[in-house]
Amino acid sequence: MNDSSPVVRHLSRPSRREAEAAVRTLLRWTGDDPDREGLLETPARVVRAYEEFFSGYAVDPVDFLSRTFSETEGYDEIVVLRDIRVESHCEHHMVPIVGKAHVGYLPKNRVVGISKIARLVDAYARRLQIQEKLTAQIANTMQEVLDPRGVAVVIEASHQCMTTRGVHKSGAGMVTSRMLGAFRDDPATRREFLTMIGNGG
Repeated sequence: MNDSSPVVRHLSRPSRREAEAAVRTLLRWTGDDPDREGLLETPARVVRAYEEFFSGYAVDPVDFLSRTFSETEGYDEIVVLRDIRVESHCEHHMVPIVGKAHVGYLPKNRVVGISKIARLVDAYARRLQIQEKLTAQIANTMQEVLDPRGVAVVIEASHQCMTTRGVHKSGAGMVTSRMLGAFRDDPATRREFLTMIGNGG
């Protein structure tokens, strides 16, 4: 898989001690004293937080879609999971991207548990990202692994690299979409999905 692969290349990972030392360096760079009482535990806390923020690097997103169900009584209409919370980090400034994802697909023969779709979103979101790539990764993996008749992904998010720095445009949101198969080829199917997620217009 191209942009859906879990890791681009293997890099040697610094030790926890090295990571904490890097945080201490940044604290000094800001002009503060990492040895003052309020900051003594900050390097360790930051490293633990990063373990959670970027836990997506430790998992293979494909694994979440490996267990599917074929007993669907012939169900072949759109399946949509709306309003999946997205918490990611911009790869340009390492500040939060927060929003929601809507994921839909048209099953061919099999369906997947809805929690697995949410886990797939998290697996890619918990990495350094740009929203466009995140949207494509989710859709491409769904299409490649489940082989449905189509996949649709829409992400709406706020980027703190724009709202808390730079142009300081609070309230601005970014919307990205990726439509594959029937959602790209059939306007009626695409409209039905957009209506189901509240963007039908």
